[in-house]
Amino acid sequence: MSAGMQQILLWVVMFAIFYFLLIRPNQKRQKQRNAMLAALKKGDRIITIGGLHGTIDLINEENNTIVVNAGGQKLTFEKMAVQSVVGENVQK
Repeated sequence: MSAGMQQILLWVVMFAIFYFLLIRPNQKRQKQRNAMLAALKKGDRIITIGGLHGTIDLINEENNTIVVNAGGQKLTFEKMAVQSVVGENVQK
């Protein structure tokens, strides 16, 4: 095998390792997050990126309104601010 061929093979192997260790897992996480955001519905209990816990009261295309704790205060957040869903469809 020539030196040029070995160098090309080395680059291909390095790219494959980089792809399977970094790019692919990040794409899977992003796909799961997008599916979670698309599945949000009224009554879901959520946690925002800032750590606020609340229940979704209204969902729009760009933002959702959540009711925070028992105080009944309404705060408006972007959908992207939702970190996780901790309970599903807890209707009042």
